[in-house]
Amino acid sequence: MNELRWGTPEDLRTLLDEIVSWKSMTMSEGERQFPAKLQAKLQDLEYFQEFPGQLALHDADLRRKSLTALYKHPNAKETICLISHFDTVNTEEYGVLEPLATQPEELTKVLQEKSDEFQGQVREDLKTGEFLFGRGTMDMKMGLVMHMSLIEKASVEKWPINLLLLTVPDEEVNSAGMRHAVPVLLEIKREYGITYKLFLNGEPTFRQEPTDTSHYMYTGSIGKVLAASLFYGKETHAGEPLGGITSPYISSFLTREMEWNDLFLETVMGETTPLPVTLQQTDLRLLYSTQTPYRSSALYNIFLMKRGIKETFNLFEKVAQTAAEKCNKAYGEVCKKHHVDPIGKVKVIRYKDLLTYAAGKLGEEYIREVKADIHYHDSWDDREKSLRITDKIMIQCQELAPAIIVLLAPPYYPAVNSTGNELIEACTSFVMDFAKKKFDLPIKRSHYLNGICDLSYVSYSGTAEGWKTFEENTPVWGDSYTLPFQEMQELNAPVLNVGPYGQDAHKRTERLNIKNAFEEYPVIMEALIHMVSREK
Repeated sequence: MNELRWGTPEDLRTLLDEIVSWKSMTMSEGERQFPAKLQAKLQDLEYFQEFPGQLALHDADLRRKSLTALYKHPNAKETICLISHFDTVNTEEYGVLEPLATQPEELTKVLQEKSDEFQGQVREDLKTGEFLFGRGTMDMKMGLVMHMSLIEKASVEKWPINLLLLTVPDEEVNSAGMRHAVPVLLEIKREYGITYKLFLNGEPTFRQEPTDTSHYMYTGSIGKVLAASLFYGKETHAGEPLGGITSPYISSFLTREMEWNDLFLETVMGETTPLPVTLQQTDLRLLYSTQTPYRSSALYNIFLMKRGIKETFNLFEKVAQTAAEKCNKAYGEVCKKHHVDPIGKVKVIRYKDLLTYAAGKLGEEYIREVKADIHYHDSWDDREKSLRITDKIMIQCQELAPAIIVLLAPPYYPAVNSTGNELIEACTSFVMDFAKKKFDLPIKRSHYLNGICDLSYVSYSGTAEGWKTFEENTPVWGDSYTLPFQEMQELNAPVLNVGPYGQDAHKRTERLNIKNAFEEYPVIMEALIHMVSREK
């Protein structure tokens, strides 16, 4: 038997330190370079020296790439796809310690020396020495390291099941990496004649509430949609305020209706989605003047479980109509009090209907020119492009104002859930029993990972009608943002997430439990793979 490079807890910790040191913040040059470094690391394994074609880079977008590494047993078709992402959020919150943010050993030592500057659980964890701190230690480079170790050991010991490691960029912003990887997974399936038995992600445990210290495994992942609105009022001089109606006034009614609205709550199998919240509210004017603001926008975060995109958008439109009615009533009372005539009633218009109206008035060519002009600006993200396209069209159709234009903006994460699947139920029982007996480690099952993950793009169960609603009301659809809905449906194997235990993802106190990550997690994962390989 060949000697394993990553076979001991010490080896895994050394590998994690190295992988974390490769800075890979989303949209950075480091993110672009990361997969090539990883490829070089995996090329050192004898298996990929013998089968170099099974280790490959694949184009995502913006010069970014994903990586696949396939261990193929000669007599096996069934395949477990090990999914991870290698991008991280930024590190500016580390302040003067930012140079150490991706140096876990050094950062942990420095923070331990400063432990009295922290409070509560963080201070306790620093003093016990049981955690390794640093950006990406928890979210989610330990998951990737674990998958690398599994691929190595499977190739050396000739495990009787195929393992496909897939690691992607851009999970933290738009999931461009996973969206582009979906057809790659289908291509690999066809090329090697394999079948996908399980999509196994390695995202870490996420707390259900701030004081939660439980260890979870997940049999699904929560969905998310970004509902957007453009508010169009009627401009006037500040000295004649009732000669128009401001867009902030209109927007205040919808924001109040959307924020923490119970109508959007879903409770499934005892778990409940977080309430909707405003993520952005902006005046579209770039310069100050005494002209009243008449164009504003807002983005609202909505989480999903069972509810599809069509039903969600219909509900958003209904809430917008309620907001418009309340706005019109309040505005009418002000006008009556001051003996002026209202300039009109606020109406709600879907982006799809605005587009149809504008095409009839201005022509299809004008619409194409508007979109091309907006997409020319690479510095604008898909959210800003969505709102600017809508704004530029609406500014030529001001006879429709005052109005609330309702639309959708990227990213869209469909909810996915495999609870009840025979294999997933067997996996769940096995992991919980094994962890308890082997390590006295209690692991709880959660039906939906509440941290959002790339499992949303496999095992898709939505309808074509739902796709159409999303496509018709997303201004950047087909240009800078697409979803491979049909291909996602073809990747119909069940999903599971088993990851290491840590705390404070996306915070400067992000940390990984050392014993769990390097001693318990590897043993549990190997046992799980062997268990799945025996399941028929």
